[in-house]
Amino acid sequence: MKEIKRFQIRGVPGDVRRVDFNGRIVDYWLPKTAATHLLIAHDGQNVFDGRTSTHRGQTWKMAQSATHVSRELGITPPAIIAVWHSGSKQDPWGRGKDLVPQKYFQEGIPVHKDFVHAFQPELLHGDSYLRTILDEYVPAIAPGISSSRTAMIGSSMGALATLYAVAQFPEKISTALALSTHWPFGDNELVERTIKELPDPINHKIWMSHGTKGLDSEYAPFQHLADKLMHERGYLPHNFVSKVYERSGHNERSWAKYLDQPMRFWLNSA
Repeated sequence: MKEIKRFQIRGVPGDVRRVDFNGRIVDYWLPKTAATHLLIAHDGQNVFDGRTSTHRGQTWKMAQSATHVSRELGITPPAIIAVWHSGSKQDPWGRGKDLVPQKYFQEGIPVHKDFVHAFQPELLHGDSYLRTILDEYVPAIAPGISSSRTAMIGSSMGALATLYAVAQFPEKISTALALSTHWPFGDNELVERTIKELPDPINHKIWMSHGTKGLDSEYAPFQHLADKLMHERGYLPHNFVSKVYERSGHNERSWAKYLDQPMRFWLNSA
């Protein structure tokens, strides 16, 4: 782990640190008091720093939200680890290689017709991406935090990766916060496989949400199916929430506006 830089966020104590883990950039923020909770975020470019955000300076304002909700609940804010995706001009599919649920598509779920021309399931490396986060980045940055107090968060393809992670590593992640889950990438088959693979609801919590504008407007029928299957799996209101946000779109500004709600869902009883 090699430190690249430190920077501050308005209204948030301490520094965000940017480090290089063997070519993968990770931003992280630790509260001044030792953290008892950990939040792992995908698309780390967009979490803290508007200068690296892929959407015109928009960020999740995640540290601000975590600080606000934690103060409200009377707890120490969580440590936040934001992992950059590997997409670039040289490798425009790098983000997809990181975030697409590897086993599901390599084992036969067909990708949506709009992506068939560029999709190569044999190149997916989501399993090693997640394993590296959990086995290398987490111990190096925020050791000793219980898995029962560890959550993962992502949007769109990052939401798919988040749900996949809790299914593949249920012993290391207790809560999945999946915003604007990009179900159309694999249609109903992806919904069914994802829900089937989720762990027993007794020790896990799942948040799902989407808006009604832009790309998010396509998600409703898939999410209705997901909700039905989640209830059939035995998930109840205390460990599963599915929300629709009217006039909310598919961008960091929209997610930041309601981030306090999934944050509270996680931290209120974590």
